[in-house]
Amino acid sequence: MNAVTEPHRPYYIPNPSPYPVVLSGALFLLGLGAALRVNALTAGWWVLGAGALLAVYVLFAWFGRVIGESRAGVYGLQEDRAFRWGMLWFITSEVVFFASLFGVLFYERNIAVPWLASFNAPHSALAPFSPWPHFTAQWPNGGPAGQGFEVVNPWGIPALNTLLLLSSGVTVTWAHAGLRAGRRTQLKAGLALTIALGVTFLGFQLHEFSEAYRVLGLTLHSGVYGATFFILTGFHGLHVTIGAIMLAAMLARTWRGDFTPENHFAFEAVTWYWHFVDVVWLMLFVFVYWL
Repeated sequence: MNAVTEPHRPYYIPNPSPYPVVLSGALFLLGLGAALRVNALTAGWWVLGAGALLAVYVLFAWFGRVIGESRAGVYGLQEDRAFRWGMLWFITSEVVFFASLFGVLFYERNIAVPWLASFNAPHSALAPFSPWPHFTAQWPNGGPAGQGFEVVNPWGIPALNTLLLLSSGVTVTWAHAGLRAGRRTQLKAGLALTIALGVTFLGFQLHEFSEAYRVLGLTLHSGVYGATFFILTGFHGLHVTIGAIMLAAMLARTWRGDFTPENHFAFEAVTWYWHFVDVVWLMLFVFVYWL
């Protein structure tokens, strides 16, 4: 946000807002719709759609209100500090979220699978009681029913997507450098390139998912490996989508004339998020695709 540097300025307190309550209602509808769909009720799609539309409306209206307050110059150093801490805590929560998913992958691969396979050791006293006599401690593992699928080649689309995201980290940094130097053409070009690279990444990932289902036989039902593969890569793809939307909003604000070399935290916050997405992908490439 655009921070005003006037000393001893009181903290800005906005007028009462209906958006927190409305967003809570939207989240309730999303949860209710998901529960209805799990129970195979057709109405779940309508409830999910209503919740999604309401959430999108609230986000547009709420962020629009904050942007308007920023352009009006009502924020000072204290508000700027609060925004920075808020973004740091948000990214921290995202780190914890992905750490839990990687923790599940580590547990399944290094603890659960070897432990289940130990029932079938040649001299194990439990071998006669093993429910899955042919289960082995291999990874990828398709579960007791066997593998039944092929893994994605890490040096195909995943390696290309790694190059795309690493390049996007360079272009967004270049855009930030242009903003700090007052070179707005460089800022716009860097943002446009970053968005294009992110959208290209998503296109390749969708193609990869399609090939996995149609050709490799790798689906969400392909045992523990299939579940962890799609959950980790799918949630990362969702974060790339969110990041691309945020970058597009920054590009629109740049064309409108927002941001100065001194005051541009909204743009800076998005670059933090995008670099976080890059780091998570590098870990995914190593621990999900490569090793």
